[in-house]
Amino acid sequence: MDGLDRYRKILTKYWGFSSFRPLQEEIISSVMSGNDTLGLMPTGGGKSITFQVPALACEGICIVVSPLIALMKDQVDRLLSMDIRAMVIHTGMMKDEISISLDNCIYGDYKFLYISPERIGSEVFRNRVARMNVSLVAIDEAHCISQWGYDFRPSYLKISSLRDVIPKEVPFLALTATATPKVVEDIVDKLRFKTKNVFKTGYERRNLTYLVREIEDKESYLLKTLSRVAGSGIVYVRSRKRSAEIAAMLVKENIQATYYHAGLPPETRHQRQLDWIGGRVRVMIATNAFGMGIDKADVRFVLHWDIPDSIESYFQESGRAGRDGKPSWAVLIYSKADISRARDRIRVSFPPPDRIKDIYELLCNFLQIPVGAGKNGIYDFSLEKFVTHYRLQVAEVYNSIKFLEREGYIELTEEINNPSRVNFVVSRDDLYRFQVANASLDGFIKLILRSYTGLFSEFVPVNEEFLSKKSGLARDQIYNFMVHLSNQDIIRYIPGKKSAMIIFTEERLPRKSLLITPENYIEVRSRFQERLEKMIEYVTSNTRCRASMLLEYFGEETARCGHCDVCLNRNELDLSKYEFDLILSRVREIVERDNPDMVTLMSKIEGDEEDNLKVVRWLLDHDKLISSSANRLTWNHEK
Repeated sequence: MDGLDRYRKILTKYWGFSSFRPLQEEIISSVMSGNDTLGLMPTGGGKSITFQVPALACEGICIVVSPLIALMKDQVDRLLSMDIRAMVIHTGMMKDEISISLDNCIYGDYKFLYISPERIGSEVFRNRVARMNVSLVAIDEAHCISQWGYDFRPSYLKISSLRDVIPKEVPFLALTATATPKVVEDIVDKLRFKTKNVFKTGYERRNLTYLVREIEDKESYLLKTLSRVAGSGIVYVRSRKRSAEIAAMLVKENIQATYYHAGLPPETRHQRQLDWIGGRVRVMIATNAFGMGIDKADVRFVLHWDIPDSIESYFQESGRAGRDGKPSWAVLIYSKADISRARDRIRVSFPPPDRIKDIYELLCNFLQIPVGAGKNGIYDFSLEKFVTHYRLQVAEVYNSIKFLEREGYIELTEEINNPSRVNFVVSRDDLYRFQVANASLDGFIKLILRSYTGLFSEFVPVNEEFLSKKSGLARDQIYNFMVHLSNQDIIRYIPGKKSAMIIFTEERLPRKSLLITPENYIEVRSRFQERLEKMIEYVTSNTRCRASMLLEYFGEETARCGHCDVCLNRNELDLSKYEFDLILSRVREIVERDNPDMVTLMSKIEGDEEDNLKVVRWLLDHDKLISSSANRLTWNHEK
């Protein structure tokens, strides 16, 4: 059996597919040949298959690096449900738990180890990974390694150091959905690829129609859109409050809708996501917290209520529509005031350096970290409690923390929903003797052993509510039994908690030593502004094909799509793209050179007079040509 047949058999056995999606097979073949590989695949393109199949096809363990803890947990749960041994290690775990988990990866025949990037630099991880039989290193969201990218994370720079502790022949597979040519070069460089080896599917989505509308009454437009477009969709908003308001408005109009943002309890978010995926809710109103790992192919529309910060985030979010290949819509609505609000984000997103230092000192005080202490410390962190305690603005605090993160001082994780975990620390023989000597605890110990497996070899998630229902004991009694057994050194019990976390990658520094380099501050701000201006250019342009603008941003060229709002408008002229662009280029050349009046312009354009007039009128209607008070024509470079 050749390699490709073997890979297809694995695909069919575990995932039920008979063939690979575009590019999956090529990436798998590249990795299995031992090549460092960068895969650029669209959102929903099946990136995980490209490392899961080769990992199952050979001996050893695949290390998967991802910044999204919830997504890692989901993937591990999915693999475990297929009887594939997988482990996850992230910031929210205790030291003993991590140690046992890593030992199991060395001796326990595990196929996948999912790990968050900030754990890679720890001594305990580096010592253990050197003893693992590593077959592949997969890096998800690989654009996070680039300072040119829209979501740079300093912890990603540690990934390449894995090459120093694992065999040189182990290939790296980097995966991302969105990367400009400059980011691609950065990924290849920062991950120390032996040779540049990039596989990419085109960013073009022929089934997706891009529409931009300048709208004042957005609610009416949304209702009208929902009455015309069948199927489910997502409405992206920037404000948590707005998400709830729009959902309530839709429900009032008898439209099945709900809202989703990071401030909701994890179980609420999970249930709402399930309701939407299962079709019980038609429209999800959400902040950008919604979408990662969403596997729903039949999304018919994605509507952006506000202007996103970058083309990358817009492309990724709008790309969640139409993954089944059927006609779908990506709509962005805006008002003139939204343009000003978007530009004001530059100020909000970059508090002055002195203010960032203020927030740093308040944060250290809040977490009770003295100067010189805290390095590698991990602290539960509630943004809500912090801003309430010091009466601060949420946006200012969040953006200050993100800048401190970029500077390498701290890291902020997403909110983690960690269940309770139990590990038996005594042998079975010693446990039996304990049960004989403590008859009152015997029944409870048997309840745990009957309910869960693997308790002697690893920390196992347990649910106190489930044990309560199964035993008839109150939840508090279950908790007290767990604590008692832990105090008796029979089990190690870690109660569950839900919290974001702050990791101090450096010790707390005195204010004068906290360096926020002016050059770096200005450069990061400048990149943010550049990306935002590109997004505003996309929104306000009404003369260039929407799809072409997006693809050009990612370094691709294409003919105009023919069905975005700009193309439909242009199609009414009854001219081909070639004819239109030829006349446009002639008009531009004459106008930029001569600043002519209308009569002079028309006399100088070569070709069919009627076609020329159509294009000139179109350019005037769309403010590409501006007529001055002296009737002189100028070319508008802002449109």
